[in-house]
Amino acid sequence: MERPAEFSVMEAPEGVTVRLTGEWTGQDTAAVADGLRTSLAGRPVVALDLTKVSRLDTAGAYGVLRAAGAPVEPSRIQGRPEVLRLLELVAKAAASQNRKVPAPPRGFHELTIRIGRGTVHLGQELVETMAFTGHLLVVLFRSLLNPRRVRWAACVSLAERAGLDAVPIVTVTSFFIGAVVGLLGANMLRQFGAEVFTVELIGIAVLREFNIIITAILLAGRSASSFAAEIGSMKMNQEIDAMKVMGVDPFEALVFPRFAGLLVTIPLLTFVATLAGLFGGLVVTWSVLGLGPAFFLQRILDNVKPVNFWIGMSKAPVMAAVIAGIGCRQGLEVGGDVESLGRRVTAAVVHAIFAIIMIDAGFALLYMELNL
Repeated sequence: MERPAEFSVMEAPEGVTVRLTGEWTGQDTAAVADGLRTSLAGRPVVALDLTKVSRLDTAGAYGVLRAAGAPVEPSRIQGRPEVLRLLELVAKAAASQNRKVPAPPRGFHELTIRIGRGTVHLGQELVETMAFTGHLLVVLFRSLLNPRRVRWAACVSLAERAGLDAVPIVTVTSFFIGAVVGLLGANMLRQFGAEVFTVELIGIAVLREFNIIITAILLAGRSASSFAAEIGSMKMNQEIDAMKVMGVDPFEALVFPRFAGLLVTIPLLTFVATLAGLFGGLVVTWSVLGLGPAFFLQRILDNVKPVNFWIGMSKAPVMAAVIAGIGCRQGLEVGGDVESLGRRVTAAVVHAIFAIIMIDAGFALLYMELNL
């Protein structure tokens, strides 16, 4: 039979002792708790006796603590262990709820905090990037010394999936880039009666810049994001931790095959992009300017130096290393939630494209100083 919640207050020289009996559960104890609070108004509670409480839930515990007002020393609370644990839990929850949350900084203070966090984050990213690069160089050195450590099947599979499968999109994009360069050149040079130099413009632009830039940007969006998502999902599922437990280096099993695959395929894709871009320019000059294919190819051979082709191809290995490294590193930095995965995949694409543009600008300055 349920016993109703009751209380008795006993006076003591140092304060008041409260003795509770019955079942302090549910909403039915609200009125009793209010009565207890009224009885204790302005009177300090020095002891709580809950030995006769048969049942107690969070609502009853909160009512008792609210009625007592100031916290009672734990040594002066008597009751069964489970009752005491519940009172302690509810007291902590009530204290955290009543704690004042400081207002977020505003104005110049907020700006300084964001700048400081950004600086610290940039430093951490730099250190982690250097550690990643060092580990990758160690794996490359070990693979060169002992080629049997290389997982050739994974390298070939990733070269096909991450590189060669991108041939259609690279070809189509480069074709239209070459066509656009041809159209712009024809319209601009027509004002000076120099339409014929559109051929040289197309040849230099495609051979020197657009072939590798278009290829690298497409692979940054296609392969870097794929690498980050694949390795990140394995990190979330603790597969990488399992590999470490089994003695398998994730850099050898996951990073190196992707690095090697792109290192082989990006030069091939750059060559395909070169042919597609020149063909797009040829179509435009033939249809708009009436310059036939034989004339187009002859002017390319006569006036566009082969060094322009080798300048474009020299950028391919660097772009491959940057794309594969950024994609794999962002994948290894994924945490345990889906939000972290999405954030790292986005960062892989953005960082890779930014690095591609910066590296291309560096190459342009270098070759300009070398008069190439």
